[in-house]
Amino acid sequence: MKQFLTSNRINIVLIGLLICLGLGSFAYNQYLVNRVLQQERLSVELWARAIEYTGRPVHSEISQNLLTVMNELQRYAAVPDSIIALVEEAEADRTSQNFVASELIIKDRFKIPSIIVDERGEIIFNRNVDESNLNEDLIDRFKAMNDPIEVKVGDNTYSQTQYVYYGESPTVQMLRYFPYIQFTLLALLLGIAYVSYRTITRAEQSNLWVGMTKEAAHQLGTPLSSLYGWVELLRDEKAGDDFTERICNELEKDISRLRGVAERFNKIGSEPELKSQRIGPLLDQVIDYMEQRLPQLGKQVEVSRDFDHNLRARVNTELFQWAVENLLKNAMDAIKISGEPAYVKVTTKRIENDLMIDIEDSGVGIEKSYHQQIFKPGYSTKKRGWGLGLSLTNRIIENYHKGKLFVLESEEGKGTTIRIVLKLDLEEDQKTQ
Repeated sequence: MKQFLTSNRINIVLIGLLICLGLGSFAYNQYLVNRVLQQERLSVELWARAIEYTGRPVHSEISQNLLTVMNELQRYAAVPDSIIALVEEAEADRTSQNFVASELIIKDRFKIPSIIVDERGEIIFNRNVDESNLNEDLIDRFKAMNDPIEVKVGDNTYSQTQYVYYGESPTVQMLRYFPYIQFTLLALLLGIAYVSYRTITRAEQSNLWVGMTKEAAHQLGTPLSSLYGWVELLRDEKAGDDFTERICNELEKDISRLRGVAERFNKIGSEPELKSQRIGPLLDQVIDYMEQRLPQLGKQVEVSRDFDHNLRARVNTELFQWAVENLLKNAMDAIKISGEPAYVKVTTKRIENDLMIDIEDSGVGIEKSYHQQIFKPGYSTKKRGWGLGLSLTNRIIENYHKGKLFVLESEEGKGTTIRIVLKLDLEEDQKTQ
């Protein structure tokens, strides 16, 4: 159980980390966008002021007057050339000011889509805007993005108010999409890291279990051989004693059962040999064995069965019976005798091309939140349980037999039904018919 809590904590930490990084990225990106927008507004305002400056009539009049003076001075030979040169420099300075305003400030400052609108709302100038988009919708769209900048063109005699509307530069548009790209890449990287972590963990668990099961099978071999010898010795010492003979026969059955368990452990991690078999007789053998041991459990449990003995599937006998035995044992452990009828019911049925094996009990039930976790390694409700039984059962059914194992239904205080789903061996059925 602790292992699953740790796994859940890791998941929560990873999700929390992703959310924090995402929120941090959005916040910092918004800060950058606001800074760029401020700079862009300053640039557009500078452009507007340049328009106002170059649009004043007085500047054109000054330039015209300077040109007139220069022409008049050239008509008189007595006027020194140095005087004419000074006038030419003044005019050149006026021209350079117009160039700075119109070319450097206005033209190449920023690639911001901008339009100038007159008092009637008509677009009279545009920059970095597609001609096909010049309409009233563009004005409304720009107005929703940024407040317009007012421009006064002319002088006190005649003036006109114009408005500069502008949108967002490609830089801002890219910055707005960047957090989504970053968040997607981050989620992808965390997803890859999580999948890698789960894969490595499962591989480690699988290798650990395979090693443990094979070691258990090896360790069981020696005492089992000794037990066979002790049974034969007891039989020889008490020859003719019916009670001793009966005890020896039961001991031989249990020792044979233990040898089968050791063989099951030895097969974990190896590719099992699957054979087409009738499932009903295999289930009967497991139930008969469990029924003989019910008095030892101190419970009066009715075990009923409802089989279709003609249904066949490809299974490994030892592993399949081990899986069913684990499920029956868990079903019986879940039953608390309290006056209510205690039962375990095993049924088989066919649904299309699948074989369904349902194991129903009248036990304490399972909370819905734990329906998936009970088959994971480490989960156990027993104080001394290791949480390996149902996990091994799940491995046997799903990994080795390519079937499915899940909680079909469960209600707390009323019982649980666990279902095994196997593919029917239809070819063998057709041969026997």
